[in-house]
This record gives sequence, structure tokens and C-alpha cells, in this order.
Amino acid sequence: MKKKLLIIIGSLFLIIQLFPISKNQSKEYSKDITTIEKITPDVKNVLQSSCYDCHSNNSNYPIYASIQPLAWWLQHHIDEGKEELNFSEFAGYSPRRRFHKLEEIKEQILENEMPLYSYTIVHTQAKLSEQQKSILINWVNSAMAKMKADYHPDSLKMKRRK
Repeated sequence: MKKKLLIIIGSLFLIIQLFPISKNQSKEYSKDITTIEKITPDVKNVLQSSCYDCHSNNSNYPIYASIQPLAWWLQHHIDEGKEELNFSEFAGYSPRRRFHKLEEIKEQILENEMPLYSYTIVHTQAKLSEQQKSILINWVNSAMAKMKADYHPDSLKMKRRK
């Protein structure tokens, strides 16, 4: 009985390998955040090492990303991250949404909610040092100040839902 069960589980494991994920990799950069925001090399390095795998159209995949069901779980995680914030699509957001996303980035960093703990367990290089947090917060503050100077204040406020 145990042998049959192991054969069935092994067979299912092999079968699901036939259903790979579509890799999150694009060569389209026309709406990238760098097209509308000043990004210094320091900021870019932090964003790329700690944010872009889940929040851009270009993920670096670890070796286990080719093994199902881990790959499906990973792709789902990336899809959720991009739905919340996508640096590759940032320039296509409305000014209101861009401003709100900057506010959320700052909040997430200050509250140590990003990058996710589950991500940093395997990707230790993604953990933000105090210096990296400071770099990102200063950049966010600068970007928000620029937007406040460029847009009418009411156009940057999120509308409250009734």
C-alpha cells in the first residue's frame, strides 16, 4: 500500500512538472519609474535588490523556480506584488496613484513590512539595512515633495469611499 501511494505521489509530482510558469521578464521599459522619477544609483541598487523581483516586470528567478508546485506559488506571489505596486508600470499610474504608492512605500519601509520576511529568509541580500531604509525614505520624501510642487494638492489626495 505504501509503495503504491509513493508511486502515485511521485507520478503526480512528475506530471505537474509539465506545467511550467510563464517567467516574469520583459524588455519594455517605457512606463518604468525611472522615466519619470529621478533615481540615483544608490536608490536603484536598493530597489533592484529588495523590491524588483516582486514589484517589476523583471524577476530574477532562483533555481527552485523551475520546480512545481514551488514555481506556481512563487508566480502567484509575484503576481500579487505587481498588482499592488509595479515599478515597471509606475509611469502609467495617475499622479494620485503614484503619490499614494510613494506614501505606501514609505509606510511599508518604516513599519518593516517590506520586503516580506518570507522573501528575506531565502533572499538574505534583500533585507534592508538602516542605511538602505534611509536612502529609500529620503528618495520617497524627495519624489513626494516634487509631486506636491508639480500638482495641485487636491489632485494628489485619494478620494474617500463612502
